[in-house]
Amino acid sequence: MMVGMLAAMSTAPHPSSSQATAVSRDGGDACPGALRLHAADDGALARVRIPGGVLTVRQATSLGDAARRLGDGELHLTSRGNVQLRGLRPACGAELAGLLEPAGLLPSPAHERVRNVVASPLSGLDGHGVRDVRPWLTALDAALCASTAAVTLSGRFLFALDDGRGDVAALGADVTVRATAGGAALLTLGG
Repeated sequence: MMVGMLAAMSTAPHPSSSQATAVSRDGGDACPGALRLHAADDGALARVRIPGGVLTVRQATSLGDAARRLGDGELHLTSRGNVQLRGLRPACGAELAGLLEPAGLLPSPAHERVRNVVASPLSGLDGHGVRDVRPWLTALDAALCASTAAVTLSGRFLFALDDGRGDVAALGADVTVRATAGGAALLTLGG
């Protein structure tokens, strides 16, 4: 198995107006996480944050093992490059955490839902970006996990790190850093 990066672009079609239904979000942040499971029709759902979509072989293997042992056996990619496990048994959260933590997928349990970071998927790999943003990704994830204030961010808050080609800058993240020529970067707040 190779170390891979997950693309952070949705391929799901938009529902027609006859299919769309209003969703009320008055109850606060109900965004699922790896430790905060969400009840779904097919069982519990866990969303594991994968900053930048970067997985090691060990992490990918641990996710697959968790899906087979605790859920429906499948890994579902989200539009933000995260991974969802579905069909989980009720009350399997502690067992799931026990499978994810040794692989480095839960570096800070208090911060696991705020590690929403997309990054240019081919940054540093194909020579086309202005700058390799992988070091930014590592630094941002470490800073999020070290910040006591970051735990108050919504599970939907999104950071984007764009290597200059514009592939993730167009996603309208809450905070976007886009590499520009000459070693500079453009910071965009609020999409």
